[in-house]
Amino acid sequence: MAETADYEKSNFILAIINKDLEEGLNDGRIHTRFPPEPSGYLHIGHAKAILLNYSIARDYQGKFNLRFDDTNPIKEEQEFVDSILQDIKWLGADWEDRLFFTSDYFDTKYEFALRLIKAGRAYVCDLSPEETRDYRGTLTEPGKDSPYRNRSVEENLDLFARMKNGEFPDGSRVLRAKIDMASGNLNMRDPVIYRILHASHHRTGDEWCIYPMYDFDHPFSDAIEGITHSLCSIEFSDNRLLYDWIVDNALELFPEAVKGRPRQYEFARLNITNTVMSKRKLRRLVEEGFVQGWDDPRMPTIAALRRRGVTSEAVADFCDRIGVARSASMVDMALLEHCIREDLNAKAHRVMGVLEPLKVIITNWPEGQVEWLEIENLPGDEDAGTHKAPFAQEIYIEQEDFMEDPPKKFHRLSPGKEVRLKGAYIIKCVEVIKDSTGKVVELRCTYDPETKSGEDNSGKKVKGVIHWVSVRHGLPATVRLYDNLFLNENPDDTDEGQDFTDNINPESLLVLTDCIVEPALADCDPESRFQFMRKGYFFLDPKDSSKNNLVFNRIVGLRDSWAKKNK
Repeated sequence: MAETADYEKSNFILAIINKDLEEGLNDGRIHTRFPPEPSGYLHIGHAKAILLNYSIARDYQGKFNLRFDDTNPIKEEQEFVDSILQDIKWLGADWEDRLFFTSDYFDTKYEFALRLIKAGRAYVCDLSPEETRDYRGTLTEPGKDSPYRNRSVEENLDLFARMKNGEFPDGSRVLRAKIDMASGNLNMRDPVIYRILHASHHRTGDEWCIYPMYDFDHPFSDAIEGITHSLCSIEFSDNRLLYDWIVDNALELFPEAVKGRPRQYEFARLNITNTVMSKRKLRRLVEEGFVQGWDDPRMPTIAALRRRGVTSEAVADFCDRIGVARSASMVDMALLEHCIREDLNAKAHRVMGVLEPLKVIITNWPEGQVEWLEIENLPGDEDAGTHKAPFAQEIYIEQEDFMEDPPKKFHRLSPGKEVRLKGAYIIKCVEVIKDSTGKVVELRCTYDPETKSGEDNSGKKVKGVIHWVSVRHGLPATVRLYDNLFLNENPDDTDEGQDFTDNINPESLLVLTDCIVEPALADCDPESRFQFMRKGYFFLDPKDSSKNNLVFNRIVGLRDSWAKKNK
């Protein structure tokens, strides 16, 4: 049994598992699964479910399955299967040799449906979808029996076989479970378990034209695979009674097909401020051009997080911190950013990148001279080593690091004032060059040769340290600065007549095309993350960047004390 004393407080599922083990359920087995439908890309909410299921199996020496619930050929594509496989591998969840598809069991599920019919527990219904809804009743009124509910077993078998053979058009008939039209749970009022759908399946092609419904398919698949704990989000709470009905009937009517008695447990789905977690809404963002694909770094998809440069360790830490709750809540995006920042702070090498360049000419520096300075890769970690940055007469600094008429506590560069250049020297601004519009385009400075970093015996004390890049040696780069995709914490909080897309942040992406980075980044590992000193953490875009066209995505920013003071 796993040690859970503290963690159980934030993960009630572990308490359930420990109790099940104490009571000897499932012969002491723990077997979980993650069952995505391949109809879109996974998002960070799915990451929570993946890591929960996988970690439970790992920590209890159990098994973890990956199963694609591919019962809707209209929405499902191989592209989504491939992306999901990549996402789960990236998260570190290992399904070993247990990769399954619901479509693997289509023959078995058809046989189960036949057995339900023969047992008088399923029937073919000819009601239209609209009529079915009318017959279903309400929360306060019982439903009415379908006029087709009492068809004979022989007629139902004949009609179901003909459905399978493609004799009927889509929507003309369904197979329904015969349960209880007066049940207080609407899901138990003779739910549809098979529908006709003439569409090519991404794996089975045109072999089938009838497909099982999720509420029938899902619990039976769990039983087939020997799953012990079926963990799902709380919106499926009302489905639990039907889940148990399907499993119990499988155990009774088709025992040779099942490997155990799974039980469903629900936990709160993940909601994060300033984004959406609905697959339907994410699809709209993609299809209507609000973002540049499922992996647009502003999206909450795992593919987008990966492309942005977020690490799997940061995602796991985030999921750990939020725990597993019974009731829904909204998690602040700032917590995810904190986890990312904390992870990268410990391992991202420091480099210099100037995002909005301002040229500085050091007038007393020997013309043509280049000094290669040692810059530490990771402050406080000697094992991380150093890299060399070339220092020359002409350098770039950030435009925001100079103010012609600064306030009292501005500790950067201004006329007649001094500032230290990171890893280099103290410089003093002696002249400001402007263009015809009055814009500052160049600074003339002097340096003090006695103030070299690590060798400074000048006695000078300056409060400000700024980064820089050599004009001659710097590499041009494009930098993408990402912000929240939505303005409101709850994107669905809109005025009447609007929807969530009206809350999209028009400044969620800022592209800077004139950036300069130090030459150490010329041959960097594509998987490396960097802290651009004083600017944030950045990642080389895996799709758009090349050796001759560096494109960096900002993963997350740094806290700017000066900006904070002046809000």
